[in-house]
Amino acid sequence: MEGRINRIKKQLHAQKYKLTPQREATVRVLLENEQDHLSAEDVYLLVKEKAPEIGLATVYRTLELLTELKVVDKINFGDGVSRYDLRQEGANHFHHHLVCIECGAVDEIQEDLLGDVEKLVERRWHFKVKDHRLTFHGICHRCLEKHEAENQARENEQEHEVEKV
Repeated sequence: MEGRINRIKKQLHAQKYKLTPQREATVRVLLENEQDHLSAEDVYLLVKEKAPEIGLATVYRTLELLTELKVVDKINFGDGVSRYDLRQEGANHFHHHLVCIECGAVDEIQEDLLGDVEKLVERRWHFKVKDHRLTFHGICHRCLEKHEAENQARENEQEHEVEKV
């Protein structure tokens, strides 16, 4: 974690910003919860545990700065809540998401699936792509497995009822 914080510190210095204690506390929370997609309020509550003197406005400003500097990505999964996701080191693009419409789980795809699409857009529409976001909405493997188990149980129950008759 310390290595990543030092790299983020260098990234900020390159843009003439300092990694203040407030910014560092925010970055640490994001690193410690890297698998989660935290809202600004989530980040604030976790930062507050570490540094009670930090206010919500400071956390918001820090998240906006980190977004501007492409340290984090600001995302919205259609529920009206902005969430923050650390950008993978060395990633040229935002990673993709799978959002389950049943349980709300969010899974990530780190692989860049749109290289050819970007080239097509640039060629056909003379549009220089700087980044892209792709979110798939559907039913996750956990919910599909649950449905399959429920269907199997129903079928077994029906077979059992037929055997009684």
